[in-house]
Amino acid sequence: MGIHGAPADSTRAGKVSFIVRAMAFCIFFFPSAMVFKPIGAAGTVPMILAVFVCGLWICSVLFGFHNPMEIRHPGRLSLTALFLATCASYAALYAGITGGSTELARASADRWLILLMASAGIVLVVGEVIRSLSDAMILIRALLAGAFFCCLVAVIQFVFRMNPMEWFQYAMPGFTYNGGDTPFQSRGALLRVAGSTFHSIELAVVSAMLLPLSIWRLIYDKRGWVGYKLLGTALLIFAVASTVSRSGVLGLVVGVAVFIPFLPATPRLWALIASPIALAGLFLGVPGLMSTLTETITSSGTDPSISTRTDNYPRVASMVTHHPILGAGPGNYLADTAIHILDNEYLNAAVTLGLVGLFAMIIYLLVPGVASILAARASRTPQLKSFAAAVGAGGLVAGICSLTFDSMSFPVFALTYPVLVGLGGAAWNMVKLEIRINDVTSLEAPRSLAGITIHNYKSPGGRP
Repeated sequence: MGIHGAPADSTRAGKVSFIVRAMAFCIFFFPSAMVFKPIGAAGTVPMILAVFVCGLWICSVLFGFHNPMEIRHPGRLSLTALFLATCASYAALYAGITGGSTELARASADRWLILLMASAGIVLVVGEVIRSLSDAMILIRALLAGAFFCCLVAVIQFVFRMNPMEWFQYAMPGFTYNGGDTPFQSRGALLRVAGSTFHSIELAVVSAMLLPLSIWRLIYDKRGWVGYKLLGTALLIFAVASTVSRSGVLGLVVGVAVFIPFLPATPRLWALIASPIALAGLFLGVPGLMSTLTETITSSGTDPSISTRTDNYPRVASMVTHHPILGAGPGNYLADTAIHILDNEYLNAAVTLGLVGLFAMIIYLLVPGVASILAARASRTPQLKSFAAAVGAGGLVAGICSLTFDSMSFPVFALTYPVLVGLGGAAWNMVKLEIRINDVTSLEAPRSLAGITIHNYKSPGGRP
């Protein structure tokens, strides 16, 4: 059942506004290296759209068009924790308490605050407009269409060694190329690609995050050609493989392991059969993939990327002791060399937001995924159960893989994750209503609820 008494299955015609669908699609379509110069590094197309959506949500509350307290879910609590920690660190930076209130530091803090506003807009709006599984399917189609485009770019980069995203530099008047992206990177016998994301690791992790949702859509979406949906799922797997990323492999394993047990029996059996076949086809179809991936995993003891990460721990501990509570300020860590990049979002949060911010970041990156899995366990409807599990699996991929790269510094990840948080909130509320309806039905159906549709059901307090 959907919230507000709407049915939770796909028979109800979904309604999701164009701007929300466009925002989800644009996360992958427009390059994050192209920015609107007056705004600066935060002036990407998807960021501007997300902030605009946040502004619309705020206006709708101020003018009384809706009550934001009617819809609650753990994702909003997680977002609030990160927002409060950010505001405290932001105020400390501007007050000079951290001792590093330079113009560059304040600009970094402003960018982080803009990102948080964009994330808030996505989490709040998606969590409220998705009122049924039909609504969720509409938004997921748009999100996966953007991911499909991103993966096609990755295929072109991988096969032809050319970057189509460079063409956007000539097709976006008023926008400026800001740099920072890494479309190609050599590893072993292969050339790692990034698609339309900033970096190959980002492509790998985001693809692993979206794979469970793509499988869920493949099973339950009755609209469109099944070949397109199969191809989209296959391209997400290819995107993970083409990056030759340990983070991507970790995300793939976590996502599949969490999601598959929540599938109905027949789809679960097909998923278990198809998984080894897909992997075998991938290794056979991409020459050098198996040897490069094997070397990448087995050489972790001598890999400089591993040693660089472990060498950061004592340096981070030293920085945290200088400002242990609120950190150096939001976004106020700039690596002077490549080896000083903090490839761990939790370490980055400890340095910039302090121990308070580290705790908030853990809540933000882990609680929504865990809550969605709990919702999946509680649901009795197969489609809703697997939807909540797909969202939860994607959220847990994000939280776990944030141990291996500074995830919130990557724009596609930073805006894709809030979409999952919002979808998880919608799933949470749909499951809550399902439980409420089932409980009332089991108690009162013989007397008063027989023949009454869920659409007409209201709780004793008058709210759905």
